[in-house]
Amino acid sequence: MPKTLSPREVSQELLERIGSGRYAELAELYADDAVVETVFEPVGPRRFEGRAVIEERFAQVAAGSPVELTPENVVVRQTDDPEVVVAEWDYRVHHRVTGRTFTSANIQVLRVRDGLIVASRDFHDHLALVMAGDHLPQLVQALETKQYG
Repeated sequence: MPKTLSPREVSQELLERIGSGRYAELAELYADDAVVETVFEPVGPRRFEGRAVIEERFAQVAAGSPVELTPENVVVRQTDDPEVVVAEWDYRVHHRVTGRTFTSANIQVLRVRDGLIVASRDFHDHLALVMAGDHLPQLVQALETKQYG
Protein backbone atom coordinates (compact mmCIF):
# COMPACT_ATOMS: atom_id res chain seq x y z
CA MET A 1 0.00 0.00 0.00
CA PRO A 2 1.52 3.37 -1.01
CA LYS A 3 2.28 5.95 1.68
CA THR A 4 -0.29 8.73 2.05
CA LEU A 5 1.35 12.10 1.50
CA SER A 6 1.21 14.70 4.26
CA PRO A 7 -0.31 18.13 3.52
CA ARG A 8 3.22 19.57 3.24
CA GLU A 9 4.27 16.82 0.82
CA VAL A 10 1.13 17.31 -1.30
CA SER A 11 1.83 21.04 -1.54
CA GLN A 12 5.41 20.37 -2.56
CA GLU A 13 4.34 17.74 -5.11
CA LEU A 14 1.81 20.13 -6.62
CA LEU A 15 4.47 22.79 -7.16
CA GLU A 16 6.94 20.22 -8.50
CA ARG A 17 4.44 19.06 -11.12
CA ILE A 18 3.55 22.63 -12.12
CA GLY A 19 7.22 23.54 -12.41
CA SER A 20 7.79 20.46 -14.58
CA GLY A 21 4.83 21.33 -16.81
CA ARG A 22 3.05 18.11 -15.77
CA TYR A 23 -0.44 19.66 -15.81
CA ALA A 24 -2.09 16.39 -16.86
CA GLU A 25 -0.98 14.89 -13.53
CA LEU A 26 -2.25 17.68 -11.27
CA ALA A 27 -5.88 16.59 -10.88
CA GLU A 28 -4.87 13.28 -9.31
CA LEU A 29 -3.73 15.27 -6.25
CA TYR A 30 -7.33 16.44 -5.66
CA ALA A 31 -10.25 14.67 -3.98
CA ASP A 32 -13.34 13.89 -6.07
CA ASP A 33 -15.28 16.67 -4.32
CA ALA A 34 -12.42 19.20 -4.02
CA VAL A 35 -13.08 22.93 -4.26
CA VAL A 36 -10.53 25.38 -5.65
CA GLU A 37 -11.00 29.12 -5.27
CA THR A 38 -8.82 31.53 -7.25
CA VAL A 39 -9.53 34.53 -5.09
CA PHE A 40 -7.87 37.25 -7.19
CA GLU A 41 -8.93 36.02 -10.64
CA PRO A 42 -10.03 39.31 -12.26
CA VAL A 43 -12.67 38.15 -14.76
CA GLY A 44 -12.90 34.38 -15.06
CA PRO A 45 -14.53 31.91 -12.73
CA ARG A 46 -13.16 32.03 -9.21
CA ARG A 47 -14.54 28.69 -7.98
CA PHE A 48 -14.04 25.20 -9.37
CA GLU A 49 -15.85 22.26 -7.79
CA GLY A 50 -15.01 18.59 -8.26
CA ARG A 51 -11.97 16.78 -9.60
CA ALA A 52 -13.41 16.52 -13.12
CA VAL A 53 -13.91 20.30 -13.34
CA ILE A 54 -10.47 20.93 -11.87
CA GLU A 55 -8.91 18.49 -14.34
CA GLU A 56 -10.64 20.29 -17.22
CA ARG A 57 -9.35 23.63 -15.92
CA PHE A 58 -5.77 22.32 -15.77
CA ALA A 59 -6.13 20.98 -19.33
CA GLN A 60 -7.24 24.44 -20.51
CA VAL A 61 -4.31 26.07 -18.76
CA ALA A 62 -1.86 23.58 -20.24
CA ALA A 63 -3.26 23.99 -23.76
CA GLY A 64 -3.41 27.76 -23.77
CA SER A 65 -0.69 28.90 -21.45
CA PRO A 66 2.20 30.79 -23.02
CA VAL A 67 4.14 30.78 -19.74
CA GLU A 68 6.69 28.56 -18.10
CA LEU A 69 6.45 28.61 -14.30
CA THR A 70 9.37 27.80 -12.03
CA PRO A 71 8.62 27.82 -8.30
CA GLU A 72 11.26 29.55 -6.18
CA ASN A 73 11.61 30.65 -2.55
CA VAL A 74 9.03 28.07 -1.47
CA VAL A 75 8.00 28.13 2.19
CA VAL A 76 5.30 25.75 3.43
CA ARG A 77 3.93 26.53 6.87
CA GLN A 78 2.06 24.14 9.11
CA THR A 79 -0.99 25.51 10.90
CA ASP A 80 -2.83 24.58 14.10
CA ASP A 81 -5.12 22.46 11.91
CA PRO A 82 -3.18 19.32 10.89
CA GLU A 83 -5.00 19.22 7.52
CA VAL A 84 -4.06 22.80 6.54
CA VAL A 85 -0.81 24.21 5.20
CA VAL A 86 -0.03 27.65 3.82
CA ALA A 87 2.45 27.77 0.97
CA GLU A 88 4.21 30.95 -0.08
CA TRP A 89 6.41 31.09 -3.15
CA ASP A 90 7.47 33.06 -6.15
CA TYR A 91 7.14 31.88 -9.71
CA ARG A 92 9.94 32.77 -12.06
CA VAL A 93 7.76 33.26 -15.10
CA HIS A 94 8.95 33.13 -18.67
CA HIS A 95 6.40 34.32 -21.24
CA ARG A 96 7.17 32.43 -24.45
CA VAL A 97 5.32 34.89 -26.71
CA THR A 98 6.63 38.22 -25.42
CA GLY A 99 9.95 36.86 -24.17
CA ARG A 100 9.49 38.57 -20.81
CA THR A 101 10.82 36.95 -17.67
CA PHE A 102 9.69 38.16 -14.26
CA THR A 103 8.79 37.08 -10.74
CA SER A 104 5.24 36.64 -9.50
CA ALA A 105 4.24 36.17 -5.83
CA ASN A 106 1.80 33.46 -4.73
CA ILE A 107 0.10 32.17 -1.60
CA GLN A 108 -1.98 29.02 -1.38
CA VAL A 109 -3.97 27.68 1.54
CA LEU A 110 -4.48 23.94 1.16
CA ARG A 111 -6.67 21.55 3.13
CA VAL A 112 -5.42 18.02 2.56
CA ARG A 113 -7.26 14.95 3.82
CA ASP A 114 -6.03 11.39 3.32
CA GLY A 115 -3.31 12.64 0.97
CA LEU A 116 -5.67 14.54 -1.36
CA ILE A 117 -6.47 18.24 -1.65
CA VAL A 118 -10.07 18.83 -0.55
CA ALA A 119 -9.94 22.63 -0.60
CA SER A 120 -7.58 25.23 -1.98
CA ARG A 121 -7.67 29.02 -1.78
CA ASP A 122 -5.19 30.38 -4.30
CA PHE A 123 -3.84 33.93 -4.25
CA HIS A 124 -1.85 34.49 -7.45
CA ASP A 125 -0.73 37.71 -9.11
CA HIS A 126 -2.94 37.46 -12.20
CA LEU A 127 -2.25 41.08 -13.14
CA ALA A 128 1.46 40.33 -13.59
CA LEU A 129 0.58 37.60 -16.10
CA VAL A 130 -1.79 39.94 -17.95
CA MET A 131 0.88 42.61 -18.16
CA ALA A 132 3.55 40.15 -19.33
CA GLY A 133 1.33 39.04 -22.21
CA ASP A 134 0.43 42.59 -23.25
CA HIS A 135 -3.24 41.86 -22.49
CA LEU A 136 -4.08 44.88 -20.33
CA PRO A 137 -6.53 46.36 -22.90
CA GLN A 138 -8.40 43.03 -23.07
CA LEU A 139 -8.55 42.86 -19.27
CA VAL A 140 -9.91 46.41 -19.02
CA GLN A 141 -12.56 45.61 -21.63
CA ALA A 142 -13.52 42.40 -19.85
CA LEU A 143 -13.77 44.21 -16.52
CA GLU A 144 -15.92 46.98 -18.03
CA THR A 145 -18.20 44.40 -19.63
CA LYS A 146 -18.44 42.45 -16.40
CA GLN A 147 -19.18 45.52 -14.30
CA TYR A 148 -21.28 47.55 -16.71
CA GLY A 149 -22.39 45.02 -19.32
